[in-house]
Amino acid sequence: MNIFTRTQIKIAGAVLLAGLAIGVSCVPTRPSEPPSRKQKRRRADTLTVFITGNTLGELKPCGCSGGQLGGLDRRSVVFNRVPAEKRLILDTGALVRNDLEQDLIKFNVTIQALSLLNYHVVNLTEKDVEISRNLGLLDDPVLRFISPYAADEGLAKGFQGRYSLNGESVVVNVVTHDAETSPIERVRDFFGPEEPGEKTINILLINRFNDAIYTSIAKLGMVDCVICPAVSDEPMVVGEPGRNPLVLSAGRFGRYIGKLQIEAIQGIDDFEFSFQAIAVEEDLEPDAALISLYEDYQHLVKEANLLEEHSRFILPNGLKYAGSKSCMACHDYVYKTWGTKAHARAFATLERVGSNYDPECVVCHVVGMNYESGFITQEKTPQMKDVGCENCHGPGSEHIKTMGMTALTKPKSTCTDCHTPEHSGDYAGNEDAFRKKIIHWREPNAVNSVK
Repeated sequence: MNIFTRTQIKIAGAVLLAGLAIGVSCVPTRPSEPPSRKQKRRRADTLTVFITGNTLGELKPCGCSGGQLGGLDRRSVVFNRVPAEKRLILDTGALVRNDLEQDLIKFNVTIQALSLLNYHVVNLTEKDVEISRNLGLLDDPVLRFISPYAADEGLAKGFQGRYSLNGESVVVNVVTHDAETSPIERVRDFFGPEEPGEKTINILLINRFNDAIYTSIAKLGMVDCVICPAVSDEPMVVGEPGRNPLVLSAGRFGRYIGKLQIEAIQGIDDFEFSFQAIAVEEDLEPDAALISLYEDYQHLVKEANLLEEHSRFILPNGLKYAGSKSCMACHDYVYKTWGTKAHARAFATLERVGSNYDPECVVCHVVGMNYESGFITQEKTPQMKDVGCENCHGPGSEHIKTMGMTALTKPKSTCTDCHTPEHSGDYAGNEDAFRKKIIHWREPNAVNSVK
């Protein structure tokens, strides 16, 4: 966890800007020791700003393998650790990846989820604004939207919240800015001066960030925290933690929640900042309302018939998928042994969690869904259910027709096509153990050899 006071980061920022001005590198001054724990317990009062963003349609982890992080339904446990009157929850936007039909369904569901999670403010990116407009969601009665792209829609560029810390009024301003089309100096128009008897904390959301932009923001002397585009899945302090303004990244895919704590210490005209990334882990208790919302999402995906509408490519050279049973005549031992493996029952894992109509899930649990003659639905192509021979060895029509005289060819899948870090967090580093689970041959082939 990074801990520093606003005075300390202002001193460090001034030193850094001086170094930039004369063209030399410099190191921020060493912060003085923060108040002792005993003092802080007696005199400190804390506001917590929870930061998420760049969810990009990841409503929840894949679910078929361990070691995964994320899930909208697990966020509330983290938020509720802080009293409602002492927290601000904001999302930086980029709710989905694209604007295809499934993305639009996800977008609508995500907006509902953020509302159920009591978000105070949601920043909409340019794509978010376009989708919201098309879906008629810009007038959400619960959420407060801000955006630098939708002034003509009546959306504000900022949000203001008031809190009481140690009996004093503290105003938190959250302002969003498009650095590609508008000069940084325009930020002054949205961060007002402090009112008598109030302290302010100014947070700037920005869509582009580099050293020149940082320098321009720092020269304004009014921004305490900048939240810039994600640089990794995990939220983090970007650059030196002691510089002013403090620069944070929100992370991606909802696997972590950024936690910015702003501590007011009684009798000291300053704030102490600390930041950490909280992993949204599998053992966090899911929220019942969000579980129900995800079930609604699965129902919408089914009703939209997305499996049948999934884009499919033509296989080269007239090849077709034949189904695993077609291999049994010549490869009886291999076929029967494979039938004892978990992959041979892969589709059932989706049925148990209700994801068997979701093309994003189904594609790794069936044969050839991305190609014509491959899986369409369990009713139309039941022979293509589950992970079968042709996933790894390639489409078998010509090989079967010529009694094995024609070699199997691509497309062939590899383990890491589906066992990605996003879908199978336990796979990396345990490859040999995973591969041993799929041995289904007599001959002494290498475990990772597929012919």
